[in-house]
Amino acid sequence: MTLRRSAAALAATAVLGAVAAPVASAAPTPSPVAVPSGLYGKGDPTYDGVFRQSLALVAQQTTGVRPSAKAVDWLVGQQCDNGGFAAFRADPAKACDAKTMVDSNATSAAVQALSALGGQDAAVRKAVGWLRSVQNADGGWAYLPKTPSDSNSTSIVIGALAAAGEKPQDVRGKDGKSPLQALLAFQVNCDGKAENQGAFAFQPDKSGKLFPNADATAAVVSASLGKGLVVDAPKTDRPVEAAPGCKQGISDPKAAASAGSDYLSRLLAKNGQHLMSAMPGAESQPDFGNTADAVVALAADGHKEAAARSADWLAKNSAAWAKQTGPAAYAQLVFAAHATGADPRSFGGADLVTQLNATGPAPQAQKDAGDAQEKQEKQDDGGGATATWWIVGVAFVASMGAGFLISGRNKKNRQL
Repeated sequence: MTLRRSAAALAATAVLGAVAAPVASAAPTPSPVAVPSGLYGKGDPTYDGVFRQSLALVAQQTTGVRPSAKAVDWLVGQQCDNGGFAAFRADPAKACDAKTMVDSNATSAAVQALSALGGQDAAVRKAVGWLRSVQNADGGWAYLPKTPSDSNSTSIVIGALAAAGEKPQDVRGKDGKSPLQALLAFQVNCDGKAENQGAFAFQPDKSGKLFPNADATAAVVSASLGKGLVVDAPKTDRPVEAAPGCKQGISDPKAAASAGSDYLSRLLAKNGQHLMSAMPGAESQPDFGNTADAVVALAADGHKEAAARSADWLAKNSAAWAKQTGPAAYAQLVFAAHATGADPRSFGGADLVTQLNATGPAPQAQKDAGDAQEKQEKQDDGGGATATWWIVGVAFVASMGAGFLISGRNKKNRQL
Protein backbone atom coordinates (compact mmCIF):
# COMPACT_ATOMS: atom_id res chain seq x y z
CA MET A 1 0.00 0.00 0.00
CA THR A 2 0.91 2.55 0.55
CA LEU A 3 0.98 6.28 0.00
CA ARG A 4 3.27 7.82 2.43
CA ARG A 5 4.88 11.16 2.87
CA SER A 6 4.94 13.95 5.41
CA ALA A 7 3.27 17.21 4.54
CA ALA A 8 6.64 18.90 4.75
CA ALA A 9 8.26 16.35 2.45
CA LEU A 10 5.43 16.65 -0.03
CA ALA A 11 5.64 20.40 -0.11
CA ALA A 12 9.41 20.30 -0.49
CA THR A 13 9.39 17.82 -3.34
CA ALA A 14 6.68 19.77 -5.10
CA VAL A 15 8.88 22.85 -5.01
CA LEU A 16 11.85 20.88 -6.29
CA GLY A 17 9.80 19.29 -9.02
CA ALA A 18 10.02 15.79 -7.60
CA VAL A 19 6.91 13.69 -7.96
CA ALA A 20 5.88 10.57 -6.11
CA ALA A 21 3.28 8.92 -3.92
CA PRO A 22 2.87 10.71 -0.58
CA VAL A 23 4.38 9.41 2.64
CA ALA A 24 2.94 9.96 6.04
CA SER A 25 4.46 11.90 8.84
CA ALA A 26 5.09 10.57 12.31
CA ALA A 27 2.50 12.91 13.77
CA PRO A 28 -0.52 14.82 12.50
CA THR A 29 0.34 18.36 11.48
CA PRO A 30 -1.79 21.02 13.21
CA SER A 31 -4.43 21.88 10.67
CA PRO A 32 -4.50 25.39 9.18
CA VAL A 33 -7.89 24.53 7.67
CA ALA A 34 -11.13 23.49 9.28
CA VAL A 35 -11.33 19.70 9.45
CA PRO A 36 -14.73 18.58 8.10
CA SER A 37 -16.98 16.73 10.54
CA GLY A 38 -17.23 13.75 8.20
CA LEU A 39 -13.46 13.26 7.97
CA TYR A 40 -11.47 10.85 10.11
CA GLY A 41 -8.56 12.35 12.03
CA LYS A 42 -7.95 15.85 13.35
CA GLY A 43 -4.58 16.51 11.71
CA ASP A 44 -4.04 18.68 8.66
CA PRO A 45 -5.89 16.93 5.79
CA THR A 46 -4.29 18.98 3.02
CA TYR A 47 -2.04 16.20 1.78
CA ASP A 48 -3.83 13.06 2.93
CA GLY A 49 -7.53 13.67 3.59
CA VAL A 50 -8.88 11.37 0.89
CA PHE A 51 -6.24 8.74 1.52
CA ARG A 52 -6.69 8.41 5.28
CA GLN A 53 -10.47 8.46 4.86
CA SER A 54 -10.29 5.65 2.31
CA LEU A 55 -8.10 3.47 4.51
CA ALA A 56 -10.33 4.07 7.52
CA LEU A 57 -13.44 3.04 5.59
CA VAL A 58 -11.82 -0.12 4.22
CA ALA A 59 -10.59 -1.09 7.69
CA GLN A 60 -14.06 -0.59 9.16
CA GLN A 61 -15.64 -2.66 6.42
CA THR A 62 -13.07 -5.41 7.01
CA THR A 63 -13.88 -5.61 10.71
CA GLY A 64 -17.65 -5.66 10.27
CA VAL A 65 -18.26 -2.01 11.09
CA ARG A 66 -20.75 -0.06 9.02
CA PRO A 67 -19.15 3.37 8.42
CA SER A 68 -21.00 6.58 9.07
CA ALA A 69 -23.03 7.77 6.07
CA LYS A 70 -21.51 11.19 6.68
CA ALA A 71 -18.02 9.76 6.26
CA VAL A 72 -18.91 8.01 3.01
CA ASP A 73 -20.66 11.11 1.66
CA TRP A 74 -17.59 13.21 2.45
CA LEU A 75 -15.37 10.91 0.41
CA VAL A 76 -17.76 10.82 -2.55
CA GLY A 77 -18.04 14.60 -2.41
CA GLN A 78 -14.29 14.97 -2.90
CA GLN A 79 -14.46 13.62 -6.46
CA CYS A 80 -13.88 16.02 -9.33
CA ASP A 81 -16.14 16.06 -12.38
CA ASN A 82 -13.42 14.38 -14.43
CA GLY A 83 -13.52 11.39 -12.07
CA GLY A 84 -10.22 11.98 -10.28
CA PHE A 85 -9.59 12.83 -6.64
CA ALA A 86 -7.18 15.34 -5.17
CA ALA A 87 -5.56 14.73 -1.79
CA PHE A 88 -8.06 17.14 -0.20
CA ARG A 89 -10.55 19.76 -1.34
CA ALA A 90 -11.49 22.19 1.39
CA ASP A 91 -14.49 23.41 -0.59
CA PRO A 92 -16.07 20.54 -2.54
CA ALA A 93 -18.77 22.88 -3.82
CA LYS A 94 -16.12 24.66 -5.87
CA ALA A 95 -15.51 22.93 -9.18
CA CYS A 96 -12.09 21.45 -9.85
CA ASP A 97 -9.97 23.37 -12.34
CA ALA A 98 -6.53 23.16 -13.92
CA LYS A 99 -4.94 24.12 -10.59
CA THR A 100 -6.53 21.21 -8.74
CA MET A 101 -3.81 18.61 -8.19
CA VAL A 102 -5.74 15.44 -8.97
CA ASP A 103 -3.49 12.43 -8.38
CA SER A 104 -3.43 8.69 -8.99
CA ASN A 105 -2.86 7.72 -5.37
CA ALA A 106 -5.84 9.52 -3.83
CA THR A 107 -8.03 8.39 -6.72
CA SER A 108 -6.97 4.75 -6.38
CA ALA A 109 -7.43 4.71 -2.62
CA ALA A 110 -10.94 6.15 -3.03
CA VAL A 111 -11.78 3.54 -5.68
CA GLN A 112 -10.77 0.74 -3.33
CA ALA A 113 -12.84 2.15 -0.48
CA LEU A 114 -15.95 2.87 -2.56
CA SER A 115 -15.74 -0.52 -4.27
CA ALA A 116 -15.51 -2.27 -0.90
CA LEU A 117 -18.48 -0.36 0.52
CA GLY A 118 -20.69 -0.88 -2.54
CA GLY A 119 -23.47 1.33 -3.83
CA GLN A 120 -21.09 3.81 -5.48
CA ASP A 121 -20.81 2.34 -8.98
CA ALA A 122 -21.08 5.68 -10.81
CA ALA A 123 -18.30 7.27 -8.78
CA VAL A 124 -16.10 4.20 -9.21
CA ARG A 125 -16.62 4.11 -12.99
CA LYS A 126 -15.71 7.78 -13.33
CA ALA A 127 -12.59 7.34 -11.23
CA VAL A 128 -11.45 4.29 -13.20
CA GLY A 129 -12.02 6.22 -16.41
CA TRP A 130 -9.75 8.99 -15.18
CA LEU A 131 -7.06 6.51 -14.15
CA ARG A 132 -7.14 4.91 -17.59
CA SER A 133 -6.83 8.33 -19.20
CA VAL A 134 -3.57 9.13 -17.38
CA GLN A 135 -1.80 5.80 -17.85
CA ASN A 136 1.75 6.25 -19.12
CA ALA A 137 2.96 4.69 -22.34
CA ASP A 138 5.08 2.16 -20.41
CA GLY A 139 1.94 0.76 -18.76
CA GLY A 140 2.55 2.36 -15.39
CA TRP A 141 1.37 5.41 -13.49
CA ALA A 142 2.94 8.37 -11.74
CA TYR A 143 1.63 10.20 -8.71
CA LEU A 144 0.74 13.14 -10.96
CA PRO A 145 -0.15 12.77 -14.66
CA LYS A 146 2.45 13.38 -17.37
CA THR A 147 5.39 12.47 -15.13
CA PRO A 148 7.49 9.25 -15.06
CA SER A 149 5.92 6.09 -13.68
CA ASP A 150 6.87 4.89 -10.21
CA SER A 151 6.34 1.50 -8.61
CA ASN A 152 4.18 2.66 -5.70
CA SER A 153 1.69 4.56 -7.83
CA THR A 154 1.50 1.76 -10.39
CA SER A 155 0.84 -0.72 -7.58
CA ILE A 156 -2.00 1.17 -6.00
CA VAL A 157 -3.65 1.76 -9.38
CA ILE A 158 -3.47 -1.98 -10.07
CA GLY A 159 -5.30 -2.53 -6.79
CA ALA A 160 -7.94 0.02 -7.72
CA LEU A 161 -8.53 -1.50 -11.15
CA ALA A 162 -8.92 -4.96 -9.68
CA ALA A 163 -11.23 -3.73 -6.93
CA ALA A 164 -13.44 -2.15 -9.59
CA GLY A 165 -13.70 -5.41 -11.52
CA GLU A 166 -11.15 -4.57 -14.20
CA LYS A 167 -8.38 -6.91 -15.37
CA PRO A 168 -5.16 -4.94 -14.81
CA GLN A 169 -3.18 -7.10 -17.22
CA ASP A 170 -5.51 -5.97 -20.02
CA VAL A 171 -5.17 -2.24 -19.33
CA ARG A 172 -2.38 -1.28 -21.70
CA GLY A 173 -0.32 1.84 -22.21
CA LYS A 174 0.51 3.29 -25.62
CA ASP A 175 3.57 1.02 -25.85
CA GLY A 176 1.31 -1.99 -25.46
CA LYS A 177 2.66 -2.85 -22.01
CA SER A 178 0.51 -3.78 -19.04
CA PRO A 179 0.90 -2.38 -15.51
CA LEU A 180 2.36 -5.70 -14.37
CA GLN A 181 5.03 -5.44 -17.05
CA ALA A 182 5.74 -1.91 -15.92
CA LEU A 183 6.38 -3.15 -12.38
CA LEU A 184 8.97 -5.67 -13.55
CA ALA A 185 11.12 -2.79 -14.80
CA PHE A 186 11.60 -1.61 -11.19
CA GLN A 187 13.07 -4.86 -9.84
CA VAL A 188 16.67 -4.89 -8.68
CA ASN A 189 18.33 -7.83 -10.42
CA CYS A 190 22.08 -7.97 -10.98
CA ASP A 191 23.09 -4.52 -9.71
CA GLY A 192 24.30 -3.92 -6.19
CA LYS A 193 24.65 -6.27 -3.23
CA ALA A 194 23.56 -9.89 -3.50
CA GLU A 195 21.40 -9.53 -0.38
CA ASN A 196 19.29 -6.95 -2.21
CA GLN A 197 18.45 -9.19 -5.15
CA GLY A 198 14.70 -9.33 -5.69
CA ALA A 199 13.93 -5.95 -4.13
CA PHE A 200 12.10 -3.23 -6.03
CA ALA A 201 13.04 0.40 -6.47
CA PHE A 202 10.66 3.34 -6.31
CA GLN A 203 12.15 4.77 -9.53
CA PRO A 204 15.52 4.61 -11.27
CA ASP A 205 17.97 7.31 -10.22
CA LYS A 206 19.23 9.87 -12.73
CA SER A 207 21.77 7.41 -14.11
CA GLY A 208 19.14 4.70 -14.53
CA LYS A 209 20.29 2.56 -11.59
CA LEU A 210 17.81 0.84 -9.30
CA PHE A 211 18.24 0.85 -5.54
CA PRO A 212 16.17 -1.30 -3.15
CA ASN A 213 13.26 0.37 -1.41
CA ALA A 214 11.33 -1.65 1.16
CA ASP A 215 8.16 0.42 0.85
CA ALA A 216 8.11 0.02 -2.93
CA THR A 217 8.86 -3.69 -2.61
CA ALA A 218 5.90 -4.29 -0.27
CA ALA A 219 3.55 -2.42 -2.59
CA VAL A 220 4.73 -4.29 -5.68
CA VAL A 221 4.59 -7.73 -4.05
CA SER A 222 0.93 -7.31 -3.13
CA ALA A 223 -0.03 -5.81 -6.48
CA SER A 224 1.82 -8.43 -8.52
CA LEU A 225 -0.06 -11.17 -6.67
CA GLY A 226 -3.44 -9.57 -7.27
CA LYS A 227 -3.81 -8.55 -3.65
CA GLY A 228 -4.44 -5.28 -1.95
CA LEU A 229 -5.12 -3.74 1.44
CA VAL A 230 -7.01 -6.75 2.74
CA VAL A 231 -5.24 -10.11 2.59
CA ASP A 232 -6.40 -13.24 4.38
CA ALA A 233 -3.92 -15.10 6.55
CA PRO A 234 -2.23 -17.93 4.64
CA LYS A 235 -3.08 -21.44 5.79
CA THR A 236 0.39 -22.86 5.17
CA ASP A 237 3.86 -21.37 5.34
CA ARG A 238 6.23 -20.76 2.46
CA PRO A 239 9.80 -20.73 3.80
CA VAL A 240 11.98 -17.73 3.12
CA GLU A 241 14.65 -18.38 0.52
CA ALA A 242 18.20 -17.12 0.71
CA ALA A 243 19.35 -14.28 -1.55
CA PRO A 244 18.65 -15.63 -5.05
CA GLY A 245 21.79 -14.33 -6.68
CA CYS A 246 21.75 -12.73 -10.08
CA LYS A 247 18.50 -13.36 -11.96
CA GLN A 248 18.42 -10.82 -14.72
CA GLY A 249 15.11 -10.02 -16.32
CA ILE A 250 12.51 -11.97 -14.31
CA SER A 251 9.49 -11.93 -16.60
CA ASP A 252 6.80 -13.59 -14.49
CA PRO A 253 5.03 -11.24 -12.03
CA LYS A 254 4.47 -13.98 -9.45
CA ALA A 255 8.11 -15.06 -9.55
CA ALA A 256 9.17 -11.44 -9.25
CA ALA A 257 6.81 -10.97 -6.29
CA SER A 258 8.24 -14.02 -4.55
CA ALA A 259 11.78 -12.69 -4.94
CA GLY A 260 10.55 -9.39 -3.49
CA SER A 261 8.82 -10.98 -0.50
CA ASP A 262 11.90 -13.07 0.26
CA TYR A 263 13.92 -9.86 0.29
CA LEU A 264 11.45 -8.28 2.72
CA SER A 265 11.57 -11.33 4.96
CA ARG A 266 15.36 -11.24 5.14
CA LEU A 267 15.40 -7.51 5.80
CA LEU A 268 12.80 -7.72 8.57
CA ALA A 269 14.73 -10.50 10.29
CA LYS A 270 17.96 -8.52 10.01
CA ASN A 271 16.37 -5.49 11.72
CA GLY A 272 14.63 -7.39 14.50
CA GLN A 273 11.32 -8.05 12.67
CA HIS A 274 10.71 -4.46 11.63
CA LEU A 275 11.83 -2.04 8.95
CA MET A 276 13.87 1.08 9.59
CA SER A 277 12.94 4.60 8.58
CA ALA A 278 14.54 6.03 5.46
CA MET A 279 13.66 9.63 6.32
CA PRO A 280 16.73 11.88 6.74
CA GLY A 281 17.64 12.15 10.40
CA ALA A 282 15.39 9.26 11.42
CA GLU A 283 17.34 6.31 10.00
CA SER A 284 17.80 4.79 13.46
CA GLN A 285 14.06 4.72 14.14
CA PRO A 286 11.60 1.91 13.34
CA ASP A 287 9.22 2.42 10.44
CA PHE A 288 5.89 1.19 11.76
CA GLY A 289 3.79 1.92 8.70
CA ASN A 290 6.12 0.25 6.22
CA THR A 291 6.43 -2.71 8.58
CA ALA A 292 2.65 -3.10 8.54
CA ASP A 293 2.66 -2.95 4.75
CA ALA A 294 5.40 -5.57 4.66
CA VAL A 295 3.35 -7.88 6.89
CA VAL A 296 0.48 -7.74 4.39
CA ALA A 297 2.85 -8.38 1.49
CA LEU A 298 4.43 -11.37 3.23
CA ALA A 299 1.04 -12.87 3.97
CA ALA A 300 0.00 -12.35 0.35
CA ASP A 301 2.97 -14.47 -0.75
CA GLY A 302 2.44 -17.20 1.83
CA HIS A 303 5.13 -16.26 4.35
CA LYS A 304 2.87 -17.09 7.28
CA GLU A 305 5.50 -17.34 10.02
CA ALA A 306 7.57 -14.35 8.89
CA ALA A 307 4.43 -12.21 8.68
CA ALA A 308 3.32 -13.32 12.14
CA ARG A 309 6.69 -12.47 13.70
CA SER A 310 6.57 -8.91 12.40
CA ALA A 311 2.90 -8.56 13.34
CA ASP A 312 3.82 -9.60 16.88
CA TRP A 313 6.49 -6.91 16.92
CA LEU A 314 3.90 -4.35 15.82
CA ALA A 315 1.46 -5.53 18.49
CA LYS A 316 4.08 -4.93 21.18
CA ASN A 317 5.51 -1.64 19.91
CA SER A 318 3.06 0.32 17.76
CA ALA A 319 0.54 1.71 20.26
CA ALA A 320 2.19 5.10 20.80
CA TRP A 321 2.82 5.56 17.07
CA ALA A 322 -0.78 4.75 16.16
CA LYS A 323 -2.20 7.07 18.81
CA GLN A 324 0.03 9.91 17.67
CA THR A 325 -0.53 9.32 13.96
CA GLY A 326 -4.26 8.69 13.70
CA PRO A 327 -6.77 6.83 11.51
CA ALA A 328 -4.50 5.66 8.69
CA ALA A 329 -2.14 4.09 11.22
CA TYR A 330 -4.97 2.24 12.95
CA ALA A 331 -6.16 1.06 9.54
CA GLN A 332 -2.73 -0.25 8.59
CA LEU A 333 -2.51 -2.17 11.85
CA VAL A 334 -5.97 -3.63 11.22
CA PHE A 335 -4.78 -4.86 7.82
CA ALA A 336 -1.65 -6.38 9.38
CA ALA A 337 -3.68 -8.12 12.07
CA HIS A 338 -6.16 -9.47 9.53
CA ALA A 339 -3.36 -10.76 7.29
CA THR A 340 -1.93 -12.84 10.13
CA GLY A 341 -5.16 -14.08 11.68
CA ALA A 342 -4.75 -11.88 14.75
CA ASP A 343 -7.70 -10.20 16.43
CA PRO A 344 -7.72 -6.45 15.63
CA ARG A 345 -9.88 -5.93 18.72
CA SER A 346 -7.10 -7.31 20.90
CA PHE A 347 -3.85 -6.42 19.18
CA GLY A 348 -1.15 -6.19 21.81
CA GLY A 349 -3.91 -5.41 24.28
CA ALA A 350 -5.35 -2.64 22.08
CA ASP A 351 -8.78 -2.55 20.45
CA LEU A 352 -7.79 -1.12 17.07
CA VAL A 353 -11.39 -1.05 15.84
CA THR A 354 -12.64 1.07 18.72
CA GLN A 355 -9.62 3.35 18.48
CA LEU A 356 -10.15 3.85 14.75
CA ASN A 357 -13.87 4.52 15.17
CA ALA A 358 -13.09 7.17 17.77
CA THR A 359 -11.14 9.26 15.24
CA GLY A 360 -14.21 10.14 13.17
CA PRO A 361 -17.99 10.15 13.01
CA ALA A 362 -19.64 7.28 14.87
CA PRO A 363 -20.36 4.19 12.74
CA GLN A 364 -23.94 3.41 11.78
CA ALA A 365 -24.16 -0.04 13.31
CA GLN A 366 -22.20 -3.20 13.94
CA LYS A 367 -22.76 -5.81 11.27
CA ASP A 368 -23.77 -9.24 12.38
CA ALA A 369 -20.68 -11.44 12.64
CA GLY A 370 -22.53 -14.28 10.94
CA ASP A 371 -23.35 -12.10 7.95
CA ALA A 372 -19.72 -11.04 7.67
CA GLN A 373 -18.57 -14.66 7.80
CA GLU A 374 -21.12 -15.69 5.17
CA LYS A 375 -19.96 -12.90 2.86
CA GLN A 376 -16.34 -13.98 3.28
CA GLU A 377 -17.24 -17.60 2.51
CA LYS A 378 -19.01 -16.53 -0.67
CA GLN A 379 -15.95 -14.56 -1.74
CA ASP A 380 -13.73 -17.55 -1.02
CA ASP A 381 -16.02 -19.64 -3.23
CA GLY A 382 -15.83 -17.09 -6.02
CA GLY A 383 -19.43 -15.94 -5.56
CA GLY A 384 -18.87 -12.74 -3.63
CA ALA A 385 -18.16 -9.18 -4.63
CA THR A 386 -14.77 -8.21 -5.97
CA ALA A 387 -12.14 -8.15 -3.20
CA THR A 388 -10.53 -4.98 -1.95
CA TRP A 389 -7.09 -4.46 -3.51
CA TRP A 390 -3.99 -2.31 -2.73
CA ILE A 391 -1.21 0.67 -2.39
CA VAL A 392 0.49 0.51 -1.91
CA GLY A 393 1.05 2.44 -2.42
CA VAL A 394 1.59 3.08 -2.05
CA ALA A 395 1.71 5.15 -0.97
CA PHE A 396 0.85 8.33 0.05
CA VAL A 397 -0.20 10.13 3.25
CA ALA A 398 0.51 12.87 5.71
CA SER A 399 -1.31 11.42 8.71
CA MET A 400 0.60 8.13 8.85
CA GLY A 401 3.96 7.75 10.29
CA ALA A 402 6.07 5.69 7.93
CA GLY A 403 4.53 2.98 5.73
CA PHE A 404 1.02 1.58 0.74
CA LEU A 405 0.49 3.47 2.85
CA ILE A 406 1.94 5.31 4.88
CA SER A 407 5.11 5.85 6.62
CA GLY A 408 8.24 7.86 6.72
CA ARG A 409 9.57 6.70 3.39
CA ASN A 410 12.18 8.79 1.62
CA LYS A 411 10.97 9.26 -1.93
CA LYS A 412 14.51 9.01 -3.22
CA ASN A 413 15.76 5.49 -3.78
CA ARG A 414 18.19 4.65 -1.01
CA GLN A 415 20.57 1.72 -0.68
CA LEU A 416 19.37 -0.32 2.31
